[in-house]
Amino acid sequence: MSMESVTIALSPAQFGERETVLAEWGQFTATAFRFSSGVCALRLENSVGSITLLPWQGQQIWSAHFYERELTMKSMFDQPRAGVGYLETYGAFLLHCGATAMGVPGPNDSHPLHGELPNAPYQCAYLELGEDAAGPYMALGGWYRHTVAFTCNYTAEPLTKLHADSGLLDVSLDITNHKVTPMEWMYLAHINFRPVEGARLVYSAPCDPEHARVRTSIPSHVRPPAGYREFLQELASDPAKHNVFSNALPFDPEVCFFLDYQADAEGWAHSLQVHPEGGADYVGHRPEQLDKVVRWIANNGDQGAMGLALPATAEPEGYTAEKAKGYVRLLPPGETTRIELKVGALTPEQASTKTGVVAQILG
Repeated sequence: MSMESVTIALSPAQFGERETVLAEWGQFTATAFRFSSGVCALRLENSVGSITLLPWQGQQIWSAHFYERELTMKSMFDQPRAGVGYLETYGAFLLHCGATAMGVPGPNDSHPLHGELPNAPYQCAYLELGEDAAGPYMALGGWYRHTVAFTCNYTAEPLTKLHADSGLLDVSLDITNHKVTPMEWMYLAHINFRPVEGARLVYSAPCDPEHARVRTSIPSHVRPPAGYREFLQELASDPAKHNVFSNALPFDPEVCFFLDYQADAEGWAHSLQVHPEGGADYVGHRPEQLDKVVRWIANNGDQGAMGLALPATAEPEGYTAEKAKGYVRLLPPGETTRIELKVGALTPEQASTKTGVVAQILG
């Protein structure tokens, strides 16, 4: 039986230069601190690891560490920065992207890269202690209200749960339209693992040129080296070449796939980066909520990222291009849409079970 949750309101005044324990409960600890850049951070710990979140900056999961290894991508940033653009503070484990637009802005777009949500200044943040069907948890939640006269008025309400004895996070996001007219919306969960030499990619999408399509367009912020376009063509004709990660493959500066996922009987699709020793990184999503999935891999010395699965409402070509494809969604007045994800690390036993589920889905 679930217990009634306890909510503790958070304030930036609680976050100083010295780390302060805000709550201890069983195996859980919540610690508040500020990076030297001034950005507030909340560390949640359980028996197998920890996550560091940014309560008032996009409610990003800045980093994740489980089973004595770092899950988060390698980036050029050792800490987040405040008040700068998307690429000037990029390196988080998970960023919510959207919601009025998402992706790389095209020549006819005015929206910022991946929208307003990644570094949104949240107006409310809270710590939650509770118990659900998966057992005791500690969580960060909050809300951000985005209002532009004559244009949009919505709230985004994320919740990130860390359960006892688990390296797997339950992440949800509710988006509510407060206008009296329908709201156009887009979303992408930018989940950035660290690539592992020799790791196998296992996922519940067919791996063929029809269902694992390589993006051949090159974003404006990307400067491709010699041979890059040829590598994209190789992957386009044989996408299975990327299913075992190798530092020798030229994911420089990045490669994107568009994948068509299938779900299990409970409605979940599965993606794993299975490490040579048997453990795995994992993303679970519901295709009925997010029917487009991007895989983003970058490995060029400065960045090392395995975007194993970035579940989304659209492909990341910007508002105008996705609108033309019919991929921009409408949220009716007063209604809320929910997004649910499972992300994090699996033990070898859990990874073996999930790979079996993928095999059953794909037949």
